[in-house]
Amino acid sequence: MPQPSKSAAPLGSRLLGDTSESPQRRRVRVQILLTIFLIAANLIGAVIVGALVSVVVPGPDVLDPAKYWWVNYIVVPTYVTLAFIVGALWGTTRAIRALRWAIDDRTPTPREQINTLSMPWQLTRIQIVLWAVGLVLITTIDGIIEPQSIPKVAFTIGAGGTVVCAFSYLLSEFALRPAAARALEVGDPRRSRIAGVMGRSILSWILGTGVPVAGLMIIAIFSFIRPFHTNTETMAVAILALGSVTLVFGFFLTVLGGFATTAPINNVRSAMAEVEGGNMDIHLAVYDGTELGELQSGFNRMADKVREREKIRDLFGRHVGQEVAEAALSKNPELGGEERDIAVFFIDLVGSTEMASSRPPTEVVALLNRFFAVVVDEVDEHGGFINKFEGDAALAIFGAPAEIEDPCGSALAAARKISSRLRAEVPECSAAVGVASGRAVAGNVGAKSRFEYTVIGDPVNEAARLSDLAKKAPGAILASKVTVDGATSTEARRWQLGDSVTLRGRSATTILASPTTSSPSPQR
Repeated sequence: MPQPSKSAAPLGSRLLGDTSESPQRRRVRVQILLTIFLIAANLIGAVIVGALVSVVVPGPDVLDPAKYWWVNYIVVPTYVTLAFIVGALWGTTRAIRALRWAIDDRTPTPREQINTLSMPWQLTRIQIVLWAVGLVLITTIDGIIEPQSIPKVAFTIGAGGTVVCAFSYLLSEFALRPAAARALEVGDPRRSRIAGVMGRSILSWILGTGVPVAGLMIIAIFSFIRPFHTNTETMAVAILALGSVTLVFGFFLTVLGGFATTAPINNVRSAMAEVEGGNMDIHLAVYDGTELGELQSGFNRMADKVREREKIRDLFGRHVGQEVAEAALSKNPELGGEERDIAVFFIDLVGSTEMASSRPPTEVVALLNRFFAVVVDEVDEHGGFINKFEGDAALAIFGAPAEIEDPCGSALAAARKISSRLRAEVPECSAAVGVASGRAVAGNVGAKSRFEYTVIGDPVNEAARLSDLAKKAPGAILASKVTVDGATSTEARRWQLGDSVTLRGRSATTILASPTTSSPSPQR
């Protein structure tokens, strides 16, 4: 089962919590963040309007208490207060109602998905409505008092409203990431996106550059139309004020836009580092509704494919051996083989027919698994690989497909250790081992549609015959003198030579060797 990314901020920020937190806690977190962000966005807009109308945009003094006192002290405060309350309550209530499915911790319907993913735009439309009403109301009242104030009031409120709407969208999108992540878990149902990475960039440019530059252009136009309202000092103040707005709010908008872009990328980078480190069970929270969300989803799909391939690779390696699997994956396997100097041993259970008839099948299988666990463990430990299991027997190869420094010594040492461990760990059974070495053909045998890696040659046949003979020998383990001679002196000293025999199916004689420390005769 894929696990969530171990990133410290799986949703891109610690403020958003973790993907595993409870729905109730997620609801409280989202509601608090939305309320704070919407109020903060409107406060920023109010500050901008105050700055523009008081010292930046030339024109009639709409703050004159003699003419505008009831507008500035009654209408504006009343509307702003109502707008703050209505905007916060209306927005958060609408959002929580739309996210009821997440609070109930159930799978969303396609309509609920779309509603959740479009919620930042829905909240932004609320701000557009409130600021548009305020623009019409206050501009109309000021225009009745002084018609020449209409352009100034309309521009300042419009500029402030534009900034508020942009901040509302970016901050709402940020606060709603936990819900968006839940909605995107079941797929993105949208055919077109409301605002992609390009849309965010354009939005940041409009607020950080477009609106301030438009303000400077309007001031310049005013200086041509009504030169008596402007002078050098007024122009300097206006330029400095708008420049400050551009620097401050342009910086914050760039940070917000950059953060919204880099957070998903950083999540993907962190997850890629985990995969590179060997952790394949990784899953990213997809919370971004733009092309970056597609990047996150693409990573998850890639991780699923990698896990699937690694599972197949692991199963492949378990069936044919890791060395054979690595060789097959590194190059296109073909039929045929090559001559190699190898060592092999053949191990076979003694009395397996009687054991199978006297014990339940499940018990026999469990015993065989314990037996083969010891065999595989020691073969792997000594650099060989199990070429095949044949019922209650196994063939191990040393020196192919991967070359090792001392195949004969490794095969002899593995055979000795297996015999010793079986007596201690699996005393219910006894096995006979035959070890041989020589030149054989190692490669893929079969048809183009189905083949296996194996070794064919005299050493394999000799090992099988030695295994049969070992069933009647003390210690139940025999090797050929050729194999002992091919081992290092350290391993060769652990073996003693015995009789010379002609094995069944062979014309040449074989000088037998057995471990110097004899073991009890196997049960017959």
